[in-house]
Amino acid sequence: MGRLAAQDSAAVAVRADSAPARALDTLAVRTSPMGAFWRSFLLPGWGQARLGRKLTGGLFVAWEGTTLGMSIKTRHELAYLRRTNSARAEDKRREHEDWLVLLAFNHVFAGLEAYVSGHLSDFPGDLHLQAFPGGFGGSISVPFRLR
Repeated sequence: MGRLAAQDSAAVAVRADSAPARALDTLAVRTSPMGAFWRSFLLPGWGQARLGRKLTGGLFVAWEGTTLGMSIKTRHELAYLRRTNSARAEDKRREHEDWLVLLAFNHVFAGLEAYVSGHLSDFPGDLHLQAFPGGFGGSISVPFRLR
């Protein structure tokens, strides 16, 4: 069995036999882990989508929309509370900061997840689950080579 592209830092081209057939495999160059990191760091979900991980990318996009929407909402509420000299303005300021922190963490986590996924993009997916009467079982094959 040959080396995986994640083990070979010089490998950039996708071989037809090294990855499962996906629509993105028609590209001549595979996405590098750092390329996937920067894509998802700038726009969460972009690196995941580039790697063919559309569900994961969609989850990061959904959380980005939630945190962005809530930070805008709390900013408007904070402005209103400050205009009316409300005693709740300080609490709303803290809530707004919390949403901004969650927004920043979403960018960092999306980038890191894309980086790891970029390294594992051609890792063989040999995990098999099967239902049995009274439960289920699973198996995984881990290829290794003795030198």
